Amino acid sequence: MQLSPLTAISSVDGRYATRTASLRNIFSEHGLIRCRTIIEIRWFKALSECDDIPQVSTLSAAANDFLKKLENDFGLEDSARIKAIEATTNHDVKAVEYYLKERFETHDELQKSAEFIHFACTSEDINNLAYALMLRSAREQILLPVFADIQSVLHSMQIEFADLPMLSRTHGQAASPTTLGKEFGNVVARLERQSKQLKAQVLLGKINGAVGNFNAHMSACPAVDWSHFAQQFVSSLGLDWNPWTTQIEPHDWLAEYFHILQRYNTILIDLCRDIWAYISIGYFSQKTIAGEIGSSTMPHKVNPIDFENAEGNLGLANALLGHLADKLPVSRWQRDLSDSTVLRSIGAAAGHCVIAYSSLLKGMDKLQVNQQSLARDLDLNWQVLAEPIQTVMRLYGIENPYERLKELTRGKSISAEVLAEFIAALDIPEAAKQDLLDLTPGTYTGNAAAMARKPSDQ
Repeated sequence: MQLSPLTAISSVDGRYATRTASLRNIFSEHGLIRCRTIIEIRWFKALSECDDIPQVSTLSAAANDFLKKLENDFGLEDSARIKAIEATTNHDVKAVEYYLKERFETHDELQKSAEFIHFACTSEDINNLAYALMLRSAREQILLPVFADIQSVLHSMQIEFADLPMLSRTHGQAASPTTLGKEFGNVVARLERQSKQLKAQVLLGKINGAVGNFNAHMSACPAVDWSHFAQQFVSSLGLDWNPWTTQIEPHDWLAEYFHILQRYNTILIDLCRDIWAYISIGYFSQKTIAGEIGSSTMPHKVNPIDFENAEGNLGLANALLGHLADKLPVSRWQRDLSDSTVLRSIGAAAGHCVIAYSSLLKGMDKLQVNQQSLARDLDLNWQVLAEPIQTVMRLYGIENPYERLKELTRGKSISAEVLAEFIAALDIPEAAKQDLLDLTPGTYTGNAAAMARKPSDQ
């Protein structure tokens, strides 16, 4: 059966293939092979430029152009050739080395130095750098841009509805009011914090040999300062050097990266569930789309499917990210291969993230605020003003204020008239009494509106 979105066994490459297309060049097998090839070429070039390794000649302009073309023109046919070699070698990184030797055979100058491809390297020297480049690309090209889109949409609602009062619910029960904009602002502040951490996350790499000690390097070329040389090479890739490794870079930074994504996703799960609930009680309605069907049997339904889809995919992403973060920093002694197959699931985790982000943005675009519903809910819950009344009573030394308001309001829906009668009988200054009489559930929002207008970092 030919592979297509209809025959793929994963929804990431099947049902949602169009949403994850941007990830293919990064996380596909081809993407991994391309990054490995780039690193092998650049390591070869770095060796050729080292004066303390005279055995590999400085490259001519023509040779450098040939290598640059190998990098820039690397395509699916090149990956296919490497996979064909791997069918014989049963070793993916060695197949890249053999492929480059084949290409070098077509160039007289490079052919003479072909044994310096993969010189003194272990496969993990290449792989750890390849995955770091892949995750850097995902961060810069996919994740941070979509984070900015999500935060921009939520921030717009934060500002637009900064003054719109809304009944809060703690433990699912009516509580002191807030504003809709302030509640969106809470989410924006949390998301921006995680975005900043992802942007600042250090991406580490190593290229120090079979067990991290430059054993082969120093035996072959003792005149080279290999620590400095390797650090410069890793830095040239836009990564940070990690000198403290065994055969593998210990992957702690990968766990940090995935934990940030998990936290970002968890905040969005919280948001999806809240919006789902607000839709269910009428605070939000959803724009209807011509031709869409909400239920196969109930024609009236407009279901919150985008938020449900987002929540489901965020959960799947977090399950994968959690396993990646837990597994990858653990290795038996100096090396085992249990991380190798797990690393190949990074793309699946990223895929579920991207599917979820797309669904969330689609759902947010359909949302319509039902201001009448918000106002009606506030007007049905005057008992929330028991909090400010008993607080003012405390201020003026009235005995048992909490207990008196508890007796009046607990478990009850209280009208404005009942509260006004209670306030009028209080032995407090007339100005304080009038302030309480002027309060409504819609005006009792504290500094929510002012907070909604503040930048999230203040």
